[in-house]
Amino acid sequence: MSPTATSQFTEPAPSALLLLGRSTDLLSERGVECVGALPAASDPDLVERARAARAILGDRLFVLGHHYQRDEVIEFADVTGDSFKLAREAAARPEAEFIMFCGVHFMAESADILTSDTQQVILPDLAAGCSMADMAAINQVEDAWDVMIDAGVAEHTVPVTYMNSTAAIKAFTGRHGGTVCTSSNAHVALRWAFDKVGGVDGTGKVLFMPDQHLGRNTAVRELGLELADCVVFDPHKPNGGLTTAELTAARMILWRGHCSVHGRFSVRNVDDIRAAVPGVNVLVHPECKNEVVEAADLVGSTEYIVKALAAAEPGSTWALGTELNLVRRLAAANPDKAVHYLDSTVCFCSTMNRIDLPHLVWAMESLVAGRVVNRVVVDADDAHWARIALDQMLALPGH
Repeated sequence: MSPTATSQFTEPAPSALLLLGRSTDLLSERGVECVGALPAASDPDLVERARAARAILGDRLFVLGHHYQRDEVIEFADVTGDSFKLAREAAARPEAEFIMFCGVHFMAESADILTSDTQQVILPDLAAGCSMADMAAINQVEDAWDVMIDAGVAEHTVPVTYMNSTAAIKAFTGRHGGTVCTSSNAHVALRWAFDKVGGVDGTGKVLFMPDQHLGRNTAVRELGLELADCVVFDPHKPNGGLTTAELTAARMILWRGHCSVHGRFSVRNVDDIRAAVPGVNVLVHPECKNEVVEAADLVGSTEYIVKALAAAEPGSTWALGTELNLVRRLAAANPDKAVHYLDSTVCFCSTMNRIDLPHLVWAMESLVAGRVVNRVVVDADDAHWARIALDQMLALPGH
């Protein structure tokens, strides 16, 4: 299948990724199946059913749509944004009885933590998970902390967990005096954490979970640490694959996790787009590997990417290293700029794309019929400690 051009956006060719545990590719972080195309557009009758159910529910329902959702779902969202923005928007709507989160499971958990007990958070498909969040199981993290205790470094270490983590990991972070962060404020969160253990220039440490790349890129690019200051804790190896000496010398203990979409971009992709499109501005997400980030022109969160494209000079040319649904939407929203996808082959966030119009219609029509389906409820103790970690993030400078 050859790429097809629409306006100034060229659709990349389809591809398939390696499945976890079935084979290996040492030069790649391809962790989930990557479909080459979305299903065909939904039947118009389904669109009308969605509109009818939405109208009946009115203000009782508040629908959140993550940037990576497909257009047919975004059409019914009251608000679009990144994960934390959407959770905060949900908390700011106490009059809404139901919160329909069109995203993935950890996002719905955060919304449940931040909203009141009288509100119910619904995920249209409970199978919509996050491969990155699943790379840090709570028992693995607790075992890792025991390793750090035995190594004598835990008392000088502050945990910082990315928003893209389970409620149980956020709760662990809260119990141990840490904070949550987003890709937008990771540098502020890390500086705060280091200040608790002697500062960036001291000897204290941060345990950063679950995305090693965001942690590494932030520490090196924003805080001035060296790559040598970072070690990777692999939960599948004894003692994380690290010696006591390595743990003692490290400043950043990075969990071995990654985003299966952003992790696939390579320096070769950057070199190829520069050769093919002279003068292109390469903008990537900080979940990309360090060598990709260093090769790019600009690096920023999803919200940063959206704002950067909107503010860019008309006639400018961009290559974006982020999820394809978002890139497509940005290309359509910025017809005065040439927008390219950084990779030559397709990779949607396959778990995010489990939320489709059939699931959304089913969930809304169930509410119309008086049935609450797929409610996401966080354990009370986990919710308490996770809220402490989230509140600490809200208390950071800039919020």
